[in-house]
Amino acid sequence: MPLTVHQFPCLEDNYGFLIRDEATGLAATIDTPDAKAILAELDKLGWKLDLILNTHWHPDHAGGNAEIKAATSCTIVGPGEVTRIAPLDREVKDGDTVMLGETKFQVIDTGGHTLGHITYSDAADKIAFVGDTLFALGCGRLFEGTAEQMWTSLQRLAALPDETTVYCAHEYTASNARFALSVDDDPALKARAEQIFDRRTRGEPTVPTTIALEKATNPFLRAPKLAERVGASGQPDYAAFGAVRAAKDGFKG
Repeated sequence: MPLTVHQFPCLEDNYGFLIRDEATGLAATIDTPDAKAILAELDKLGWKLDLILNTHWHPDHAGGNAEIKAATSCTIVGPGEVTRIAPLDREVKDGDTVMLGETKFQVIDTGGHTLGHITYSDAADKIAFVGDTLFALGCGRLFEGTAEQMWTSLQRLAALPDETTVYCAHEYTASNARFALSVDDDPALKARAEQIFDRRTRGEPTVPTTIALEKATNPFLRAPKLAERVGASGQPDYAAFGAVRAAKDGFKG
């Protein structure tokens, strides 16, 4: 039976994701950006929380762990780096499997934004929870990792089936689109950007996205094709990515 995903906005620009394995009724939250909002949504849905699945240690992803654990007695699962701000019940790393009822999540190392960042991939339902590694038309800042590490992580995600639905943790897409248009004149990107601006004007979310859509239009995944435009001609693919990332870091649009 399928996995149900309940998405809701919280904090300034985060998304919360509550998920439920329909075969067993077991539920989890992907990260804990806002404990009170998550607990309120659980109450509204009538779901009992069994797992917290952390992607990385940042407070807007693991800061609600303790409050939610106290309220629900759930099990906290995540990469070891989460212990920098909150205890874990189970530490996971690349290649591990996490079960939510009958739903199997494969843990994928997607370090770069933080060194230990991970993604949870549900291959059967073709769903991936990518935290802050990949965004709609964007990617996470390199707070701890290198351009080479992040490029490798993005390639792991790009290798997922094209139809994979990607749930990223922030509504950054309009800003990402403005930057993308500054470095890439691809017609598919222009068409997508217009749709994004229209949706945001109406207050509609741009998340989730898909692997296929990101491969076709995301400048960070298209970095090798943009190498000349960002001054990285003849350099390795990860260097072209690094140049695109540096350009975004300095972008004021």
